[in-house]
Parts: sequence; structure tokens; C-alpha cells
Amino acid sequence: METSGNTETVLIVEDDAGIADFVLLELQHEGFEVHHASDGRKALELFESCRPDIVILDIMLPELSGLEVLRRIRRTSVVPVILVTARNETCDKVNGLDAGADDYISKPFEIEELLARMRAVMRRSAQARTDASAAQNSSIIYKALELNPGSMSVFLQGKEISLSRTEYLLLKTLLEHRNTVLSRDTIISLVWGRNHYIDENSVDVYVRYLRAKIDDAVGEPYITTVRGSGYMIKD
Repeated sequence: METSGNTETVLIVEDDAGIADFVLLELQHEGFEVHHASDGRKALELFESCRPDIVILDIMLPELSGLEVLRRIRRTSVVPVILVTARNETCDKVNGLDAGADDYISKPFEIEELLARMRAVMRRSAQARTDASAAQNSSIIYKALELNPGSMSVFLQGKEISLSRTEYLLLKTLLEHRNTVLSRDTIISLVWGRNHYIDENSVDVYVRYLRAKIDDAVGEPYITTVRGSGYMIKD
């Protein structure tokens, strides 16, 4: 991975010593500074002390689960997080993404796949910071909605509503492409990235989440389903 003269810091949270040692050595070989925690509580302590640029986080951990560690990280930080799980069910992926994960990878995995995912989420994170800085004073307003890119906050009828990071990015994408039908594949590319392995069912799940928080609250449909094509927000 290109570092532009800087050494990125990675926090690996994994209780399987064999997997942890393998990933640690490979990432060190790639030029990263690597820290390792084997349980959830130690992970939070290390996160505060080493301030990593990216976190590789196993879901199944002693002390605190990976999802709980992720939720606590997200209270104060938008650092990229890749979840690692031995399970490959849609609900696990959705739960992790909804808690604020940027990506996920299932065991067993090749180190090349992990590196590719790390590159992708770190690029997206850097772009998001650039976009937020450029748009800090520019709000997106649609009907009773106001979205503020700089603070990643959303207001509905003047009151702030709580959205997960993925819900926010999906809403922002639909608002930025108003009056355009976006296919599920296009949404995946715009929200999660071109090299992401999110399945189309995850898009439908997040649209349902947004409708429950927005459409149901105002009593009218903001997000339109175009049967056989995808979703759109239209004027």
C-alpha cells in the first residue's frame, strides 16, 4: 500500500492467536505499524492509546463483542473499521454495517483480499474527509429534510434524527442524484465502493431503515421504488 511517506497504524482485534500472528506479520511486511488486542476491553484501551488509522475487528471476542467495541468506537471516531467474521449470513453483515463498519471480510481469507479492502476503505475515508471539508457550509435541503455534510447530521422537520453512517451515506447519495433512478448495483458502488462485496439485499434493508425513520415520520414517501430498476428521490 502506498503510504506517501507516512506509516499507517493498524489495530488488529483477534482472539485467535494463529490468525492474529499471521495478519500482524503480513501487515508489518507491508510497512504498517501494527498493534494487537485479543479481547474487546483491551481493544478499546489500545484504540485510545495508539489512535489507529484503520481497525481490523473480529466479531466474536471475549470480554466485549466486536459489535459492542465498534459501537463504542463510533461514539467518538469515524476511523475505518473492517469486521472479520466466521459467519457469512446477511444479518451479520447488516448488523455490522449498521453499527458503523466500513466493510467486512469472512474467514478464511487471503491476505491479498484483506489488503485490497483496507486500501478501498482508507481511500473512501480520505475522500469523505475531503468532501466534508469542501462542503462544510453547504447543506442539502429537500422538503422537510436538511442534510449537513460537514457534520454528517440530518434534520427532519427541524429536529435532528439519528442515522447510522451507512444510512447517512445512502440518504446523501439518493439526495445528490435526485430525479435519477439508481440501481442497487449503482448504490453499492456509490455508498460502499466499486470493489465491495455487499449483496443487493443489504440495499433493500437500508432503504427500509431510512423509510422507517423518514417516510413513516412525515407520512409521505420520500424514497420511491422503481420496480425492476432501483430507487430514487424525485422532486
